Amino acid sequence: MVKRGSDELLSQSGVTVMAPAAPHHADNNNQDSAAKKVKLEQNVGKPSRVIHIRNIPNETTEAEIIQLGLPFGRVTNVLVLKGKNQAFLEMAEEISAVAMVAYFGGCVAQLRGRAVYVQFSNHKELKTDQTHSNASASAQAALQAAQVISNSAGAALVAGAGAALQPANGGTEIQVEGGPNTVLRVIIEHMLYPIVLDVLYSIFQRYGKVLKIVTFTKNNSFQALIQYPDTGSAQMAKTALDGQNIYNGCCTLRIDYSKMTCLNVKYNNDKSRDYTNPTLPSGDGDAHQLLTSELMPLRARLALALASRMSGGVLAPPFLGLGSGLASPYGVGVGGVGLPAFGALTLTPASPALRALTAPPLPLATVLLVSNLNEEMVTPDALFTLFGVYGDVQRVKILYNKKDSALIQMAEPHQAHLAMTHMDKLRVFGKAMRVMLSKHQTVQLPKEGQPDAGLTRDYSQSPLHRFKKPGSKNYQNIYPPSATLHLSNIPATVSEDDIKEAFTKRGFTIKAFKFFPKDRKMALVQLATIDDAVAALIKMHNYQLSESNHLRVSFSKSSI
Repeated sequence: MVKRGSDELLSQSGVTVMAPAAPHHADNNNQDSAAKKVKLEQNVGKPSRVIHIRNIPNETTEAEIIQLGLPFGRVTNVLVLKGKNQAFLEMAEEISAVAMVAYFGGCVAQLRGRAVYVQFSNHKELKTDQTHSNASASAQAALQAAQVISNSAGAALVAGAGAALQPANGGTEIQVEGGPNTVLRVIIEHMLYPIVLDVLYSIFQRYGKVLKIVTFTKNNSFQALIQYPDTGSAQMAKTALDGQNIYNGCCTLRIDYSKMTCLNVKYNNDKSRDYTNPTLPSGDGDAHQLLTSELMPLRARLALALASRMSGGVLAPPFLGLGSGLASPYGVGVGGVGLPAFGALTLTPASPALRALTAPPLPLATVLLVSNLNEEMVTPDALFTLFGVYGDVQRVKILYNKKDSALIQMAEPHQAHLAMTHMDKLRVFGKAMRVMLSKHQTVQLPKEGQPDAGLTRDYSQSPLHRFKKPGSKNYQNIYPPSATLHLSNIPATVSEDDIKEAFTKRGFTIKAFKFFPKDRKMALVQLATIDDAVAALIKMHNYQLSESNHLRVSFSKSSI
């Protein structure tokens, strides 16, 4: 007998769904029965307030499902069936659901690095009881947080202009004294580009009214304290942004709750700001009077531009870069750079989960000049493999008349900057390599008949690119060169001794080895030095372990 409901949708979609990472357990029985108990309507594919989301990771929380739908309108119910890798999201209005399905019809949604599929449910509404997942404390907390965000969204858009945040029912103003779990502590990891206070504001204000921000440096890391008026906004921001990159591949947000309940801001400048009190002094003469004279009106214009772009009550997706001077990593950008964007703001379609939070105005250089190479050992393939850790290498050209130098073309500018940051002065085959941006825009392939001796290679169609897929989880695992390597794609038939033997045959001595306890497809291997690890990565990446498995190697942040 053919099952109806969520299973039926899987068969009709024609999309292959990944199997759960772990076998079903007894505690999934309630979730299975939950799907069967929901009243079904035969309107698959027809507009409905209920959204069906498939292929979700096992660890997905209700808050993450809600966050996926929150930019499009108010969320009224949620049901997560982890055993089936599915979820249902009920919107308050059908127009919100229509906007969400239409939006993700043009781009891929992602949760925890996995592509998920969004379509209308055949349920007209989501009816649940105490046996369902949304009766849990976490689900209720997530729904309450979503309610707070929905109520405050309109007012939050003009928060930068100093507007008071009013509840949806027109009640009294939300208090700003603070309280437990209203202050977030934010640490920026892999900070390749400078982060200014306004970048943080433009990101965090999407989840509620930001009251105050204080930035500082501690233990050689850039940190910030960000205060919201309520725990719901803080919780939603933490859930949505923790682990996200501000720019692709770098400037990663690590967020937890601060022990502080209220921030005491004395000055409004580029280090701290109290949005509830725009008349505070800058503490720095007239250098930062932009806040009260120019910056706040600009923010008001930005809010109006955003509001004018709303359609049918649907908020713009939260991760879209605004393309304005306010999002510049090199300054406030009020002095004229990017100001036309406020008057003619365009929001291009891009999945919130697939795009970095904003885009830095970097030089558009994608070509690197690499020098001081060991010309006796270096090859185009070696450079492709090594630089491929930080981006998708398109072409490599070892200079014909200067074989200790090469040009390397990356797919995107930020990948070139990542490679330059992590590998300049790195020792490769015994020599300290120098990496800098090249004046060339592309790496030219040799003309027919021109001598090249195999020194130029085109890798644009290589299957070994790590970042070709938008939103690749590999962006979350970019680390500086280290003596410990991360191995993946290990088949179950390959043992620790097999891997050690493979490294030994290539001339490497392994100091330590460890399989991941929960996933034997991955392991850590520690070499004697970083130099050895670099050489091992070059030689062992894509090493054939079985007929269908090739080893994947990258640098690890851990040690054994």
